[in-house]
Amino acid sequence: MKCPFCGDENTQVVDTRENDDGDTVRRRRRCAACDKRFTTYERVELQLPQVVKKNGSRTDYQRDKLKASMMLALRKRPVTTESIDGALDRIEEKLVQSAEREVASDRIGELVMRELKKLDKIAYIRFASVYRNFEDVDAFSDVIREVQKPRRRPAET
Repeated sequence: MKCPFCGDENTQVVDTRENDDGDTVRRRRRCAACDKRFTTYERVELQLPQVVKKNGSRTDYQRDKLKASMMLALRKRPVTTESIDGALDRIEEKLVQSAEREVASDRIGELVMRELKKLDKIAYIRFASVYRNFEDVDAFSDVIREVQKPRRRPAET
């Protein structure tokens, strides 16, 4: 690790600490040449696949963009930020576990719909109405029936 002050490559670690979540390591270093101290952080870098859009173009995966579309569907719904972040984490985990270098945007949309269905039925329907681009009321009604709980019939006496 080069010293940011003098550029010398001879630095040594003085102190190492993990953050509370255990996903970041903080290291205090000292430069042997100029004796100044500085801090470095070490994090795991996940390799997320490229997103292949419907038109065939490719783009980098963007968590913020995905979160924004989920937030739009969840607008004014009683879902915590922690729940949304958890859903995004699960989506990213599935993408990393797939070990694919590219993933179709449709696949990501399906993962989002699966997570929204668990979080909030209304948000799921909102997202599905845009994502699936319904052509008629029947297709929309099918999605609503999909999330409705079956009604219990009164017991015959």
